[in-house]
Amino acid sequence: MKTDKNLFAKRCVMMLVGILFIGICVGAFRLSAFGVDAFTCMNLGISGFLHMSFGTWQLIMNAAILVVVFFTVRHCIGAGTIVNMVGVGYMADFICWLFQEALEVNMTLPLRILALLIGSLFAGMGVAFYMAAEMGIAPYDSVALIIEKGTKGKIKFQYARVLSDITVVIVGVVFCLLSGGNLWLIIGIGTICNALFNGPLIQFFKVHVAEPLLTK
Repeated sequence: MKTDKNLFAKRCVMMLVGILFIGICVGAFRLSAFGVDAFTCMNLGISGFLHMSFGTWQLIMNAAILVVVFFTVRHCIGAGTIVNMVGVGYMADFICWLFQEALEVNMTLPLRILALLIGSLFAGMGVAFYMAAEMGIAPYDSVALIIEKGTKGKIKFQYARVLSDITVVIVGVVFCLLSGGNLWLIIGIGTICNALFNGPLIQFFKVHVAEPLLTK
């Protein structure tokens, strides 16, 4: 019983840390101005088009995807799903507010590069942590699993993730152009790197970092 309680506590901590990492990742990508992660790209494009706060729109989009998840891979829904849906967007908004308005940090080129590296690292590690915790994952992170399940394993998770990431980037770009927003604030080298490599990075950190930590 004690072992079960210890494992549950580990899973809770890993889920919360993973979601914290994702919030830091999204905030860091936005601060870098080298482009944001794929899902954020879409949500920033649409929220700008609708003149709505990023955090609020991301919550709405997650709720819509959650409906699909419920009817396809409902085992992915859990406490982590809700925490992620509500927390990540507003956490990213807070980080941007903290650095840009409260602290008024001048994001020089070296700081932007550092923010890009932090965002890239925390993106893969954050998703890997809360997926390994198996306490529910974000609705968007379930999309690759839905694709894998729908193709009966013909498209593996890491490749399904690349496919979904590229799709949402295109959607974000279209809405950004329609709203007359600054395209280069949402798409850039960071977006491209994230869309192409986040799937494999998630798989790597899940197998080599997150799962071993749970079994220690």
